[in-house]
Amino acid sequence: MEDSMQPSTQVTQDQTAEKPLQGLSLDEAAQRLKRDGPNQLPKPHQRNFLRILADILKEPMFALLMAGGAIYWLLGDHTEAFLLLLFATFSISITLVQESRSERVLDALRDLASPRALVIRSGERIHIAGKDVVRGDVLVVNEGDRIAADAYVVNGHDLLLDESLLTGESVPVNKLPQAEPDSSKPAIPGGENSPAIFAGTLVVRGTGHALVTGTGLNTEMGKIGHALGSINTEQAHLQKQLRWFVRDFAIIGFVAAVLAVLLFGFLRGSWLQALLGGIALGMSLLPEEFPLVMAVFMAMGAWRISQARVLTRRASAIETLGATTVLCTDKTGTLTENRMTLVAIENANTQWHQDKNIPFADDTKHILNSALLACPHEPTDPMDVAVYRLAEAQNPQSIAEFKAHKLLRAYGLRPDLFAVTNIVEKEKNVTAYAKGALEAIAQLCKLPAEEIARLSEQANQLASQGIRVLAVATAKIENQHLPESPRDIAFGYLGLLGFADPLRGNVPAAVAECRSAGVRVIMITGDYPLTASAIATEAGICSQDILGGDVLVGDDLEKLNDEELSQRVKTTSIFARIRLNQKLRIVQSLKASGEIVAMTGDGVNDAPAIKAAHIGIAMGGRGTDVAREASAIVLLDDDFGSIVKTIRLGRRIYDNLRKAIEYIIAVHIPIAGLAILPLLMGLPIMLSPVHIAFLEMVIDPACSVVFEAEKEEGDVMKRPPRNSKSPLLTPQRIWWGAIQGLVALSILASLLIYGAYQKMPEADLRAFVFTALVLVNMGLILVNRSFKASLARAFLRPNRSLYILLSIVTAVLAITIYWPPAQRLFHFGQLQWNDLAICLVASVVSLLILEGIKAKWFRVV
Repeated sequence: MEDSMQPSTQVTQDQTAEKPLQGLSLDEAAQRLKRDGPNQLPKPHQRNFLRILADILKEPMFALLMAGGAIYWLLGDHTEAFLLLLFATFSISITLVQESRSERVLDALRDLASPRALVIRSGERIHIAGKDVVRGDVLVVNEGDRIAADAYVVNGHDLLLDESLLTGESVPVNKLPQAEPDSSKPAIPGGENSPAIFAGTLVVRGTGHALVTGTGLNTEMGKIGHALGSINTEQAHLQKQLRWFVRDFAIIGFVAAVLAVLLFGFLRGSWLQALLGGIALGMSLLPEEFPLVMAVFMAMGAWRISQARVLTRRASAIETLGATTVLCTDKTGTLTENRMTLVAIENANTQWHQDKNIPFADDTKHILNSALLACPHEPTDPMDVAVYRLAEAQNPQSIAEFKAHKLLRAYGLRPDLFAVTNIVEKEKNVTAYAKGALEAIAQLCKLPAEEIARLSEQANQLASQGIRVLAVATAKIENQHLPESPRDIAFGYLGLLGFADPLRGNVPAAVAECRSAGVRVIMITGDYPLTASAIATEAGICSQDILGGDVLVGDDLEKLNDEELSQRVKTTSIFARIRLNQKLRIVQSLKASGEIVAMTGDGVNDAPAIKAAHIGIAMGGRGTDVAREASAIVLLDDDFGSIVKTIRLGRRIYDNLRKAIEYIIAVHIPIAGLAILPLLMGLPIMLSPVHIAFLEMVIDPACSVVFEAEKEEGDVMKRPPRNSKSPLLTPQRIWWGAIQGLVALSILASLLIYGAYQKMPEADLRAFVFTALVLVNMGLILVNRSFKASLARAFLRPNRSLYILLSIVTAVLAITIYWPPAQRLFHFGQLQWNDLAICLVASVVSLLILEGIKAKWFRVV
């Protein structure tokens, strides 16, 4: 059918030459852009600075700080009221900065991903951002371009487009120009000889002009992107658990605060002081650190993984990756370098392999030159580029000689014939050259069954080495009449070409690390089974003894019902000749089997599978906007090793998050105890809201910044994935946090009783107890740095954030207890040196007791 395009194309081009296209004027384009909106998918829900700030101001801790400030203001203590406001401002700044930074990163990605377009406006060609293309624009279409909007071709030459992103079909389709669109026939992707072209598709060959008919959501890609809204994105289980923690602790804190207010008010008669005591107790129990910890951990995790060229669109996805049990990956560009190389040329008379020291024979050169003459003049396909490179390496003049041939006719790939053919003329000699799949070339050459079987065996031997195979043929054209189809040409078979896409160097080690971490790697590819099996074996995904065996092919997959497929996915690690719409079924089957699935992809038709997976991973280098929007993670360099780094980081984040929350539980017990014990013992209030706010300035950066910066545990990639539905803290972990808090409270309560027994003045006793509390708190931070490592080994692991925090806290504590203005602000008296020594000893004793319990509790060797 492609032959019919030549006359009409030439007529259209002549007409265009007489009446050059003018396109829209700049004013018209600006008006349409304002009216129709940008040519892009709607941005997902975003929070600007004010929205983030408003959400933070709704936090209960902020409300308690404001209430405490108001009461101090009523009591006439304006300085303390101002200090509480200052603490509140500092506390919310961390979350505000981190979340604003995350939103800016996502905006930068969208701007980076926006394609460029060449359009004609006011008679001139100009490059614009793809989002600025409007309906009625004239697109200039060239080989290698990514189409920016839906359009129809008004003129063109030899246009061949890859629409696999929309159709899943790998065979490019021919496009014929048309003066006016036919509204009676709907424009459908994949239409052979249709004038319709679609956003996101790739121009494989040819040039032309196209009139834009649809932008944004009105494109075929936009419709698919909009339809993704029907698939619910998995919510991280961790987020749900943290909500439960906050809810339960908030209820406990509220009830305790109310009881404290009533108890203090009725027993002592001072209701304002009772409110301050109740607020202090509520603040001591309120787990306001939980959402802060989650926000900081996820934002910092996103920043850390970005250093490995991975962009996190949903930060919680990093944590979920730590629970991944199955990682589904494609082959080309992820496991391999996406850099095709021509490594073998074979026929009955000659064999040449790149890794063998065999000179080029005449037959080899003839096969290579024939393959070159079957390529376009400006190659974009990786295999065509590989042929160019080898031909030029063998003969620097070969490209110039090739272009000296006059192209008379080009036949593109067709669904029924996976081969391309060029008819060229040189010195009045007309010759046809074809290259394509072996079965297609065998048809063109009309080879007997015995010969086809022999060649297939030869091709399979190459494929078993991970080599992709094409065949080459040629024929003399004796008359001037060009045939209607390449099937009408009497081709003669020449030989086979073998192409290799080398495995990335870091893939075997990354796959081995996945295995040790209990993560099963599955390859899903459109390639041939033997090629896929060879690459999988080289990568370590499967063992050598199943080469060509344990592979599920797309056609066989279609014959399986859901139950049968569910059984197959439990044991199959290679899926070959898979069509894009089959990926979703594989992902759903894995999920139904209880697996936590991470899925990579790059095309529009990959998007449903990416979004359906627990973790969707899009390719940043070759991926589409729709795939990125559906994903949680974007690999900017399409490297499999980056996924494994992200899994490692996900596990590290989860471990450190548990450490932080255990610390939060532990530290809140002595604070709450010191807030309520004086009420029960008839002593003056030791901790007021300003003291709790000061402690939060230590706790907040400790549980967020310090624990987030901790190095991973030694066995982080040697243990199986955790159950994603298991609680964040097991009963053992909760008890461990509670034991830490109770030990610390016991020691601090002893100091409180000792001070009261020594009849210390109220201000001196408060300084004494508060200093001990801060030092014991430092010990809790050190204890929780590692689950299993001893204190000595933990100190060998550097953590600059920890050392900075401890230094700052020590300096500020010294100021508050020895600088008179700070003493008055915190209602402290004079802390004697011997009392300070007692506080230090109590802190060390607490640390040693907890280290001993930890050694037995977790069986530290």
